[in-house]
Amino acid sequence: MILIMLVGLGLIFGSFVNAFVWRLRKHKNWINERSECAHCHHVLAPKDLIPILSWVLLRGKCRYCGHHIEDSPFVEGGVAVAFGLSYIFWPTSLSGQGLYEFVFWLVFLVGFAALTVYDLKWFILPNSIVYSLIGVAVIEQIGLLTLYHYSLKEIASAGAAGLLISGIFYVLFQLSKGEWIGGGDVKLAVVLGLLAGDPLKATLVLFFASFIGIALALPQLSKGAAVAMKLKVPFGPLLIAGIFIVQLFGDPIVSWYVQFFAV
Repeated sequence: MILIMLVGLGLIFGSFVNAFVWRLRKHKNWINERSECAHCHHVLAPKDLIPILSWVLLRGKCRYCGHHIEDSPFVEGGVAVAFGLSYIFWPTSLSGQGLYEFVFWLVFLVGFAALTVYDLKWFILPNSIVYSLIGVAVIEQIGLLTLYHYSLKEIASAGAAGLLISGIFYVLFQLSKGEWIGGGDVKLAVVLGLLAGDPLKATLVLFFASFIGIALALPQLSKGAAVAMKLKVPFGPLLIAGIFIVQLFGDPIVSWYVQFFAV
């Protein structure tokens, strides 16, 4: 029952992400203004806003002008799947501190979904979202320290993880003058490090992000140097994929690594 509720909640928040990124891009008020078609600007009726189902019934086209609907059902489905997988594979008990961290994780997933969509569409990570996530991460750490008696050593480890990734990205950003990596990635790294919790897991985030990026780029790279030079891959979604893997499976991966190299 809880899984079904979380999947439903994920669909709702996925629909919110679809609307939010467009309103943010157009500098519209995302609280008071009604959703509208990106082409004809007709205000959408409630029946047009049912996650996934409305898109399927309308065959991906606006009911009023017939243009292709810009919002993707994959965003709604993706957030729902992320919520469901997080519940199934959450590494700790969903009570006490574990529940506290899980609730914050769901908030991060919504923010990460918005960043992913925005970066894929326009190759930028908006400061408004990234700074908000940094604030949420800091609040979570304060709660862990005050409510669940996290040690200062654990807080310092999370801070060191954030500084590690962010520092690496900042050096790359400065050396390449923004060509290799964007300023948004530097700021996002602070959030990812705090979530990873320690420098080793932060390094794992970078590993998985880089591995997935290389795997996705290989088909294009095989077409020759000319194509490779024009290839532009947003790194934000890859980093988010990395933290998703590490958040759910980081502990067993670290344990395997330690045991493998301790032999």
